[in-house]
Amino acid sequence: MKTRFFDRLIDHGTLVIHYPDANTQLIGQGSPTAHIHLRDRRVLARLLSDPEMAFGEAYMDGDWWPGEGGLLALFELYFANVDNFGSSRILDLARHALRGLREANSRLRARRNVKHHYDIDHELFEKFLDADMQYSCAYFESAEMDLEAAQQAKCRHIARKLCLQPGDHVLDIGCGWGGLALYLARHHDVRVTGLTLSDDQYGYACARAAREGLADRVRFLQQDYREHDGDCEQGYDAIVSVGMFEHVGRPQFQVFFDQVHRLLKPGGRSLIHTIGRNGPPIESTQGWIEKYIFPGGYIPSLSEVAPCVEHTGMSLSDLEIWRLHYARTLDCWNRRFQHHRDAFRERLGERFCRMWEFYLLGCQAIFRWGELVVFHIQLAHENDTVPVTRDYLYKDLTAAPRRIQENEFERTG
Repeated sequence: MKTRFFDRLIDHGTLVIHYPDANTQLIGQGSPTAHIHLRDRRVLARLLSDPEMAFGEAYMDGDWWPGEGGLLALFELYFANVDNFGSSRILDLARHALRGLREANSRLRARRNVKHHYDIDHELFEKFLDADMQYSCAYFESAEMDLEAAQQAKCRHIARKLCLQPGDHVLDIGCGWGGLALYLARHHDVRVTGLTLSDDQYGYACARAAREGLADRVRFLQQDYREHDGDCEQGYDAIVSVGMFEHVGRPQFQVFFDQVHRLLKPGGRSLIHTIGRNGPPIESTQGWIEKYIFPGGYIPSLSEVAPCVEHTGMSLSDLEIWRLHYARTLDCWNRRFQHHRDAFRERLGERFCRMWEFYLLGCQAIFRWGELVVFHIQLAHENDTVPVTRDYLYKDLTAAPRRIQENEFERTG
């Protein structure tokens, strides 16, 4: 029987298969436990025929659905037995999550990929994101924080890492709906240039800047980062990129960091906030999320990013790893999505809703039990640009962080 295949995979926990004739089959024992209901027995053959695609597509089609514990329980069971799946194809979705097959991300393809996801439906994003429309990992400084507070905490944390001074000019690569750019202008008296390829994000961000009286300090351009030349020969005082590097594509990593190097002033600071892989690089494989959610994306391991930084000659001033913050962010997003699910179903269809919740919960699982984290890569041209301790990030400072003085750390006596 096909189910014997599962016997070799489930060492930890229990998979309960519910058949349409009301029979059930238990595979494994103990916790965690997950339930899967099959519309008919032929679904099992579909799942085994092309699991990288079929597991998610069959869920979208209503061929199977989870029981007690929901989708998240199934993902938890997968990660409890992840080592058994390394050489098999079944349920390899999570391991292939966020991989990119088409990594040669030309300017035309980059625009097409952005439109595939970010221009789907403005109301969708407006309903499940926070009020500031931040579509990236929030920073939960305490267990009591809600999503709105955690997204503002992220902006505050990033602003401190940029060591901003009034009058600085900041480049925001991949500015989304403009929340971070407007935050920096409002709270730090800086000018910001934001880049996006999305029609919806560009229109919304420009309108919001005008509505909030910040259009004189914040401008948004619908432009590829590779096409941007900056405003002056001196470059930008600070460059930030949040949640965009995942879309760059592996062949363009060096191009991206070379552009940061070129556009950043000699005394400038940069912060790259990106999903990262807490493990070795992976082979390039097309998966469900690459096809349906994020075409052209690739999540880097640190070993793939570090050489690109080294080749620019920039200094790696700090590297911070955010663990579990994105799992909690995705949980918040899914709860908000579920709250409005009926309205989304009426407008976008049941299949879309199944696709979106599979994406949100699958990603939550891989950040919670898998190998994905968030990298905070802080860069500068000079080794003494950024303070030499992290105190400036966690204190309520009345002045901007002080640059260390020449010879301040020379040995004495």
